[in-house]
Amino acid sequence: MTVEIRKLVTTLEETRSEMGRPVDPPTRRAAAIAVIANPFAGRYVADLDPLIAIGEELGLILTEAAVAALGIPGSQVQSYGKAAAVGENGELEHAAAILHPKLGAPVRRVLGGGAALIPSSKKRGGPGVALDIPLGHKDAAFVRSHFDGMEVRIVDAPRADEIMVAVAVTSAGRPLPRVGGLEAADIKGEDGLR
Repeated sequence: MTVEIRKLVTTLEETRSEMGRPVDPPTRRAAAIAVIANPFAGRYVADLDPLIAIGEELGLILTEAAVAALGIPGSQVQSYGKAAAVGENGELEHAAAILHPKLGAPVRRVLGGGAALIPSSKKRGGPGVALDIPLGHKDAAFVRSHFDGMEVRIVDAPRADEIMVAVAVTSAGRPLPRVGGLEAADIKGEDGLR
């Protein structure tokens, strides 16, 4: 099953100061969001493999778009996350199928790695619903400075028979982090945690 994309939106945030202090270099977060037809809207379907395949296809499309917006090579991305919102005729399991780990394989290919789990969120909502994309360091989940999130929304999505799917990437952790924990420079890279 090939994905039907009604709309593709890419957004970039750049934080240059925080609490009156300069952030140098600025932190950048980019998200690519696809609005797609939900082939299973309005009905129960036991086999969600077609949605898993769509997620894998979207993993490549969205990650390439988000990294391009970020303006750095994929290998320099520090954090990532994914999220999906189904319209009212969909079910949360449709979002879960789209965000299946198979979506992560093309994400990691574009980034040249990523040992940590890709944080995700799923919800149901109507047009304009906020999609909160959780973010975490791509190679070590315990890097606290990279626990973050990015909110995105599209005013006319998702419609009742659609799914809104997003992938976000960052150039750094939060601006001016100072709550301790494992530093990005101290990652061992052994288990996706530390």
